[in-house]
Amino acid sequence: MNTVLVIVALIIGAAIGLAIGYFAKIKALNKKAEEIIKEAEEKAEIIKKNKLLEAKQKYLELKADLDKKIKQDTERLNNKEHKLLQLENTLTQKKEEFQKKLMQFEIKKKEVAALKENLTKQIEIVEQKRQELEQIYKEQVEKLETIAGMSKEEAKQQLIESLKEEAKADAMAHIAQIVEEAKLNAKEQARNIVIKAIQRVGSEVAANNSISVFHIESDEIKGRIIGREGRNIRTLEQHTGVDIIVDDTPEAIVLSSFDPFRREVARLALQQLVADGRIHPARIEEIVQKTKKQLEEEIFEIGKRVCIDLGIHGMHPNLMKVVGKMKYRSSYGQNLLQHSIETAKLAALLASELGLNPKLAKRAALLHDIGKVPEEDTDLPHAIYGMKLAQKYGEKEEVVNAIGAHHNEVEMTSLIAPIVQIADAISGARPGARREIYESYIRRLEDLERIALSFKGVSKSYAIQAGRELRVIVGSDMVNDDELEVLSYEIAKRIEQELTYPGQIKVTVIREKRSVSFAK
Repeated sequence: MNTVLVIVALIIGAAIGLAIGYFAKIKALNKKAEEIIKEAEEKAEIIKKNKLLEAKQKYLELKADLDKKIKQDTERLNNKEHKLLQLENTLTQKKEEFQKKLMQFEIKKKEVAALKENLTKQIEIVEQKRQELEQIYKEQVEKLETIAGMSKEEAKQQLIESLKEEAKADAMAHIAQIVEEAKLNAKEQARNIVIKAIQRVGSEVAANNSISVFHIESDEIKGRIIGREGRNIRTLEQHTGVDIIVDDTPEAIVLSSFDPFRREVARLALQQLVADGRIHPARIEEIVQKTKKQLEEEIFEIGKRVCIDLGIHGMHPNLMKVVGKMKYRSSYGQNLLQHSIETAKLAALLASELGLNPKLAKRAALLHDIGKVPEEDTDLPHAIYGMKLAQKYGEKEEVVNAIGAHHNEVEMTSLIAPIVQIADAISGARPGARREIYESYIRRLEDLERIALSFKGVSKSYAIQAGRELRVIVGSDMVNDDELEVLSYEIAKRIEQELTYPGQIKVTVIREKRSVSFAK
């Protein structure tokens, strides 16, 4: 019995010892946990203060930019108010002059009334004479019809048909003569043409937006690029739509075109042709077509990289392709892709400051101008078309509304929409961002190509030489040699009627006949 009690006592003692050790460990762990929590709270407080300082700094920078813009707008309004006062004074002077002229007019009115009365009498006399002449004319016509053996209408129709054939032949001869004279006098007229371009930074815009420089190892390659009698360079210009300038500039060839996509195709094609060494018309056509396909694939990769860099996920591949195409588009002289990226970053900052979703704002801002890169011809405004495009590819309702509302063409239904609108305005309004005159210049070149393509038989058209020449390619099976002069004349007349432009535009129509066979 005593042994059992001893054993029980030992067990109880051991249990109490273990319990005491366990509670000691718990107490130590609790103390350590409290220290960790305290340390974490201190670090969190430091991080919070740093973030608040960073946010305040960004807010002050944005506020300074906005204050600067408001100051500029205020100065502009003051200038306008001064001009209005000047206009008011001018209008007062004009009013006084008008009163004097009104008094003179009353005097003239009385004189005219007297002349009118006299004229009425003269008209009555003339009307009487006219009736007498009509009676005599009718009698003479009846006598002529009796003598000729045909009616007045039959004679008129016969005369019209005869004059129509004669006029058509004379017109064709006249057109041919004008074309020949234009060819003879082209150099002399070109020296007298003056083109005036008013842009805020003309040289930079022209260099960055209309030309590319292709560097070569030696000037010997220039001769191979030009080819025998210039056939290689003509083929390159025909298939790329780019004006290729080979001059005395050492180790460089200038590629000129208003379309950046065409310039890049020409540059990459030239790079491959020079590296390959085989430069002839058939090889040029093959390389150009292959380069276009490669560049279209690269466009998708550009859009994909932009989305990754901005942290945008889950975008439809077709929308990524549209984003990539924006690299080769400009809006008022501002690169469309750079503008969209800048707008996306600004929108994310604004959304963060307001406690909204920055990722959603960034996504909507990146896509806000996709309507400027249409998949098809459309008359819709770019904001509406972009909204429909985003809706088609499954974007969220907030993103779709922000795209459509950034020019107030649809009603804003979320807080993301005004943020995108503000970011777009900030990016576009910063000094030197846009050039409106350059945008109208691009539109004029596109209109030139559109007018040429509207004619039957035209397969391709390229505006080159900064819009001073329009090169038109026609199908040999649809237009014959005799119709070339008429077609070039009609295109030129259509351009004169629909467009306004400095100097003159040379319309060159090219008809090429091909025969293809395969050796097996």
